[in-house]
Amino acid sequence: MKVDLEDVRCITDTAITIRGSRRRITVPHEVVEILKLKDGDKLRWIVFNDGNVHINKTKK
Repeated sequence: MKVDLEDVRCITDTAITIRGSRRRITVPHEVVEILKLKDGDKLRWIVFNDGNVHINKTKK
């Protein structure tokens, strides 16, 4: 995937925790601030055939 770094606001990593059937992922602080995420907000995950993932905040 080609990315123009002038279009990038932040790059950060996170980890997933899997315990049995429960899956948790930590949303990095920078992403929470940029998207103005609050408790109860929803994120939409779009997975492409090439393995790339697009995540965005959904509208209420």
